[in-house]
Amino acid sequence: MFPILEPYTVSFFGHRQISSVLQVEETLERIISQLLQNNEYVEFLVGRDGAFDLLVSAVVKRCKKKYGEHNSALVWVLPYATAELRDNEEAFSCYYDEIEICEEAALCHYKSAFQVRNRRMVDRSDLVIFYVARKSGGAYQTMKYAERTGTTFINLG
Repeated sequence: MFPILEPYTVSFFGHRQISSVLQVEETLERIISQLLQNNEYVEFLVGRDGAFDLLVSAVVKRCKKKYGEHNSALVWVLPYATAELRDNEEAFSCYYDEIEICEEAALCHYKSAFQVRNRRMVDRSDLVIFYVARKSGGAYQTMKYAERTGTTFINLG
């Protein structure tokens, strides 16, 4: 279903709330399992900004345990350094394989930093997976950006 590329980079964006959690979780698990089995190395880029992001991270961690930790990385990409990161860096470093701060977003006004970070994540990605169920919000704007740039994406919303 997905082409074999090395490395294969996948980003995730979605609304803060999910209406059908179990259905979304099952679909994510199926897609992530296929990606891990069909690619030499997969880089999963995530935020930590709501229910969808947390669900994605949990599913990626579960699939990595099932298929092996050797061929993938779960990367938390922040728009700028936060007090939450500073105060919990050790715990976050144990959970995520890597933690990145998007330099371009960190230099922006804080109100635009998330959108800048999201666009850089899309630009890095071979595939973007969305959970967008309404035509508003940052995830929707990022999906429109992916569409304009011709980036391959799936919307689970």
